[in-house]
Parts: sequence; structure tokens; C-alpha cells
Amino acid sequence: MATKLPKTDVVVVGVGWGGGIIASELTKAGLNVVGLERGKERKTEDYYMVHDELRYVLRYEMFQDLSRETITFRGNEKIRALPMRSYGSFLLGDGLGGAGVHWNGMTFRFLPYDFQIKTQTIERYGKKKIPDGMTIQDWGITYDELEPYFLKFEKMAGIGGEENPLGGKRSEKYPTPPMQVSPVMKLFSDACKGLKYHPYIMPSANLSEQYTNPDGIARAACQYCGFCERFGCEYGAKADPVVTVLPVAKNTGKFELRTHSNVRRILHKGGKATGVMYIDTTTGEEYEQPADIVVMTSYVFNNTRLLLLSNMGKPYDSKTGTGVIGRNYAYQVEAAAGVGFFEKKEFNLFSGAGAMAMTMDDFNGDNFDHKDLNFIHGGSISYSQGGNRPIQNNTVPPGTPGWGKDFKAASIKYANRNVSVWAEGSCMPYRHHFLDLDTTYKDEFGDPLIRITFDFEERDREMVKFMGAKCGEILKEMGADKVVAYTEQGPYEITHYQSTHNTGGVIMGDSPDTSAVNNYLQMWDFDNCFVVGASAFAHNGGYNPTGTMGALSYRAAEGIIKYHKKPGSLV
Repeated sequence: MATKLPKTDVVVVGVGWGGGIIASELTKAGLNVVGLERGKERKTEDYYMVHDELRYVLRYEMFQDLSRETITFRGNEKIRALPMRSYGSFLLGDGLGGAGVHWNGMTFRFLPYDFQIKTQTIERYGKKKIPDGMTIQDWGITYDELEPYFLKFEKMAGIGGEENPLGGKRSEKYPTPPMQVSPVMKLFSDACKGLKYHPYIMPSANLSEQYTNPDGIARAACQYCGFCERFGCEYGAKADPVVTVLPVAKNTGKFELRTHSNVRRILHKGGKATGVMYIDTTTGEEYEQPADIVVMTSYVFNNTRLLLLSNMGKPYDSKTGTGVIGRNYAYQVEAAAGVGFFEKKEFNLFSGAGAMAMTMDDFNGDNFDHKDLNFIHGGSISYSQGGNRPIQNNTVPPGTPGWGKDFKAASIKYANRNVSVWAEGSCMPYRHHFLDLDTTYKDEFGDPLIRITFDFEERDREMVKFMGAKCGEILKEMGADKVVAYTEQGPYEITHYQSTHNTGGVIMGDSPDTSAVNNYLQMWDFDNCFVVGASAFAHNGGYNPTGTMGALSYRAAEGIIKYHKKPGSLV
């Protein structure tokens, strides 16, 4: 029997970027917040002098233990889903700060087109441009409505960058200058300009200079050590929840953090959430935490899974296309890329930062004419100098022997003479792509695992062919002596790392028939339950999702404060 604890104003499930922002904003407004995090506590001191690629990159130090809980996957409904037993396609964060600790720091605003994708696609190309089975929809909010929240996230995190010449309008400049421009970044920029494209320095959460944010949180500048992705930052220069929003929440005296607390159910009665049931994984004891408001802020898969396990919202049915929980799962198309090999130029590729990059959006969103193309949307094209660490970087030209004298010679020669240009491709939702509960496999507590049904579509193959050719074109303009362009997209392969940019499952919109939450991320069916995260994305854009997720989190926080003062639907 679960031990019932004293009631709180708000309980937050998952303390990463979403949970940290919600906790910070609500406690500043005077609400009492309990944050439940199933992983361990973290602090900057944990990463002092820990540049250990083997431990963090190859042995997955910061990620979820797949032997205790994982996901199952199938390419379509005709085959049996199997558990993901080792990491590959994406990485599931674990511990305080979640994936917000081990990210690279690339921080974009989705394009205005993304938020009204169905309306604008039909207006420009007609209804026939959207293929049968593609379930794109408008998000129930516009870029202009979300712009102030983008700015709030950027000021909190100290984002630095140049204004995107093809992006949505900004009300203010970035709060900090962009990162340094390396020689290869300049080559990329010059090549893009030579091709009449519009490059700009990528927005970065790696601080270019010392910065104090509006909450009074001071952080040091990036040292360009190259240990960002899959690592915590030993300098605190990379914005993450542990060094930005969580100290603010703790300093109010109204935030109680409980780590090692695995939430198994959202409790509800009469159309209202009443709290959550969780297990203290250090003792095995069960607890009930009552709350006036429940806020789901865990990762995409867990947000969807907990709602399904708790019988909240109508589960999605791919056969009828009805229901909302699990609907519009989308991943990201990362296969379009090119590698250039230089014979006469050598670069310092071992210095860098997670978001030290140059990018351009000429082929993102609807910034180009799709009339004669067999896909909609597109992606950003970038060169990123993240810092080539010693173990996993050994790029040699095709045809090089896989071992022996010639392999060693080519490895040494091209160690600092290879440059990759890549496309971050959008991913559209389809009726037969969804999340649901697995009917066979369970976690350590006996609860069904979340199941992914997904594969790449013809639209994705056409986009990869197009974007890969553009990557190769840019590398040739950069002066590479040998260019390899990757223009073919095979079936989705869960064993190969691509990105951790999963979206959908609890999507936002303007109708309870086709969305689970409104534009404050408030559930239609349970008005005191908010579901925050990239699970709200109705499709995935041509960018990393964190900036857009952060903006939606700030808007949700505003909505929760309004709801606390006057309960009811916010739209």
C-alpha cells in the first residue's frame, strides 16, 4: 500500500529542461512544487576533468539503463516489435537535468511555416501536395504568438548567434555574441555565399563570453574543449537545467526535489488529476503524492507511456485514425550528408564545441519551391566543429583498406583533412507511425513498455536525395579534392545512431479530436494536467528541438500560473 504524502500545489514528473523551467517559473510565482526525478542528482563538480570518451560516449554513462526499462520497435504493424537492448539510434537521458545535460547546445527556433504547416502547404500547392496517410496539422499557435517565449528561453540560457536571414522575425537580438568562427566554418560560409545561399553562425547554448541571465545566474565562457555531446560541462558554460533554472527554483525555498523517484501512474478522479504514484527506487517503497496540478515533463516516450498506463486521454488507433495519445510520432531524417577530403589543406579539427557551427536554411521549411519535388519541408544544412575526440574519429576515403599499412597511412593523412557537411532533415507524421503500449514486453515493475511503429517513407528518400546533393555541392565549392555525397535513404535502422530528436505522441492543436493538449500544453480531457516537452510537436522540423521545446515550456508555465489563479480551460 502506497504511503500518502501531504498535498502540494504542483507535482512535476521529470526534472530536465521542461521540469526545470516549470519549477523555476512556478516557484517564483509563489507556488509550492515537488519535482520527481527517477535518476540521480547531478552537479557541475561531477564533470571536473572527466574528459573520458570511453566512459561517457562508448559506455553510455549518462543514459538510461536499458536492462531495467527500454522501448520496443517495429517498422510496421505486420511484424513483432522487439526490445532495444543496446543503444543505437537515439540516447535516453537519465538523472537530474535529463538530456538537457548531455546535449550539444544547438538552439533553434522552428520556422513560422512549421506552426501552420498544413494551412500554408495547401495555400501554396493545393491539397494534393499532402500524400495519403500524411497527418500533418497546424499546431494551434503561430510563430508570432510564441516569439516572446523563444526570447525568454534564449535570455535564460544565454544563447549566442547571428540572426537567421530566412527565419522568423526577432523582437530582440540574441543576448550574447556568436561563437568563434573557425577556418572551416569560414570556408563553409564563403562557399554558401558563392552559391547565393544565406549562411549564418548557428545559435549556441555554449557561452561565447561570461554571462549573467535575468534571474541573476552567472556562468563562465566556453573553453572549446570539444567535450559537449554525451558529457556534462565542467565549466558550466553549456546551458543546462542544473546550472540555470534549477538553482532559481531551489533558492525560492518552494521547490522540493526528490531523486530516485520513478513515477508509475498519474492518479485521477472525475476528470481531474489528483496526484501521482511513484516508487523510491532506493528502498522499493511506494508513495502517493497528491497535488492540485500535475505536470508531465519527462521525455517523449515516458510522457506518452504514463498517460496510456494511467488511462488518461483516448489512445490513438491507427486503423481508424482516431484517438490522440500516441498520435503523430516523428523522428528526424539525418542521412543526407557529404564528406570532403582535402589534399593541400589541413585543419585543427580537435578543438571545438557542441554548437560551434555554421548553418543555412535555404532548403528548410518552405523557403524554396517544392512544386516539382516529391516532398514537403526540408532541413537545415550545416558544418559543425564539435571537436574530433580520439576514439571515434577515423574518416578515410572510400576504397581505403580496412586494416594494414595503407589504412594507417590514410588515417594519419586525413585525420585533419576531412570535413563533413550534413542536413538536419524534417520528419512528417503518418497515420501508421505511432506510439502505444507493447503487448509482450514489460519493465522491471511489470508495466508494459512503450512501442514505436515507424519507418522512413518515400517522402524521406526523396528529401535525402535532394539534400545530399546540396551537401556535396557545398563541399565542392569549399574546395574539397574528393567529395562523397550520401543521397540514399534506406529503411529506418534503430541500431545506428542518428539523433535523440524524437517528437509527438501527446501533440498540441486546436481540437480535442486531433490533439491531446491545447497551446498551453493543457490536456483537453483533464484541465489540471499539463504535458510539456517535444511530445507536443505535431511533426518534427529541420532543426534540433530544444529551443522550441523551451519556448513551449515557458508558455506552459504561464498557463499553469493562470490556471492556479482561476481553474478551467485556458483556450
